[in-house]
Amino acid sequence: MAKTKTTKSKSKLRVISLGGLEEVGKNITVLEYENDIIIIDCGIGFPDDEMPGVDSVIPDTTYLEKNVDKIRGIFVTHGHEDHIGALPYILRNIHVPVYATRLTLGILRNKLSEHVYEVTPELIECKAGDKVKAGVFQLEFIHVNHSIADSCCFAIRTPVGTVVHTGDFKIDLTPIDGSVIDLPRLGQIGNDGVLLLLCESTNAERPGYSPSEKNVGASLEDIFFRNKDKRIIIATFASNVHRVQQIIDTSAKYNRKVAITGRSMLNVVSAAIELGYMSVPEGVLIDLDEIKKYNPEQLTLITTGSQGEPMSALSRMAFSEHDKVALGAQDLVVISASPIPGNEKLVGNVINELCKKRVTVIHSGVADVHVSGHACQEEIKMIHALLRPKFLMPIHGEERHLSAHKALAESMGMSPDHIFISEIGRVLEVDKNSAKFNGTVPAGRILIDGYGVGDVGNIVLRDRRHLAQDGLIVVVATIDTTERTIISGPDIVSRGFVYVREAEELMEEVRAIAYDAIEECFASNQIDWNHIKSAVKDDLTKYLYSKTKRKPMILPVIMNI
Repeated sequence: MAKTKTTKSKSKLRVISLGGLEEVGKNITVLEYENDIIIIDCGIGFPDDEMPGVDSVIPDTTYLEKNVDKIRGIFVTHGHEDHIGALPYILRNIHVPVYATRLTLGILRNKLSEHVYEVTPELIECKAGDKVKAGVFQLEFIHVNHSIADSCCFAIRTPVGTVVHTGDFKIDLTPIDGSVIDLPRLGQIGNDGVLLLLCESTNAERPGYSPSEKNVGASLEDIFFRNKDKRIIIATFASNVHRVQQIIDTSAKYNRKVAITGRSMLNVVSAAIELGYMSVPEGVLIDLDEIKKYNPEQLTLITTGSQGEPMSALSRMAFSEHDKVALGAQDLVVISASPIPGNEKLVGNVINELCKKRVTVIHSGVADVHVSGHACQEEIKMIHALLRPKFLMPIHGEERHLSAHKALAESMGMSPDHIFISEIGRVLEVDKNSAKFNGTVPAGRILIDGYGVGDVGNIVLRDRRHLAQDGLIVVVATIDTTERTIISGPDIVSRGFVYVREAEELMEEVRAIAYDAIEECFASNQIDWNHIKSAVKDDLTKYLYSKTKRKPMILPVIMNI
């Protein structure tokens, strides 16, 4: 009986999201059929307020590492960080080919060059229209529009039917590069029959259509025309090659030189120019060191930091920490992006600091300086109408986005029983006639802090939050357990709790309580080192809470001679 059940299970397609559900970012989807696995995208996520000191978040790929012999390849939809950012870390342990389009690989190569690998990652260039065999799977690259060039969705032929993974997309009928999403091909695939649609949900709450990228060009033209006397600094996503191209073209039209600042911006622009995805008129692009040679009104600066990231170029300018750019009343800053959910406060802090410097600030809340790269409701409906999938699993979004997508599909007549809102690690099993959830695999998040990968966990985060909220008190004492005497101390060091010079009486009381706690341990014949530490910690915690209603982290350092 057990054997029959196993055979039946293996004949199903297993669809697993290890990231990108109930969150924005960290996108990664796994398709598994018997002894073959393919991975679609592998991105980073953004740390939230509960992760102090964390730089970025990557998916937990324990399940993939345990099944590495089954993996036939990693397929990447486009070059955004939330789709490729985790690859430099994942490719240390998973040595399989990566398939992606030309620009995506160009950006990825720059990222991989900053890491050292025992096995050099194998990168295979593909283009829209290409079909790749990977075990029992065949993937077809299909061109879509997004806020980065060379974006694709995938039609995946499997033994149980065709799966379409949209990646991130929009329907832009007037794209900057003139290459419209391949709707006819999607219609043909729909006519052939689609078993399962994995469709992005980022803008599923927004009615209508996402405006064309060309709308931003018109707004930029107006801004440059009205501000001929100012230096213009524009912050946008580094990977938005078409946006950067429009900024350069408009700057050239108004006889401005363009300088680029921000590491990721420099990397992406250099890759895009080298690969022919951007064209820069002769003499327009200058090095940041050369900006002093020109008057402010002759310059445009393109920078990172549209999300208010603390170490980004724009943030350093706003807080007067940039070594080459100082901002003032002669400057106009354009933030050509919308805040990613959770980043609103960071962006607001940067805008406030800029305003303190009397800098003029234009952002998406007051002008049309940004359009989304993600499909709104009518575009999602069009994809559904073209593909007519039997089953739907919304991806890429928080719970509210996934639920809005489900409601959208139901409004088009799709049965609620055929729509599956999943969670990371949950397994959706699909065959030709049915789909259902069946079990989970290990999933979660790995935190990146500096060069450390995974060495910051929940306990470390808890301690960091504790330190940030209530501070630290260190009790240092030297004892002799043989003679049962205190040789020196206890000395008290306070950090982030109270200002010692203004709380001398409290600190003296803390010292006395620590002294008494150690003496009581000696008197009761409790000379175990751990027991003494616990006694000091417990007594001080009770006292300080009664006096201050705060619970600082207490760290006893007891040395025995």
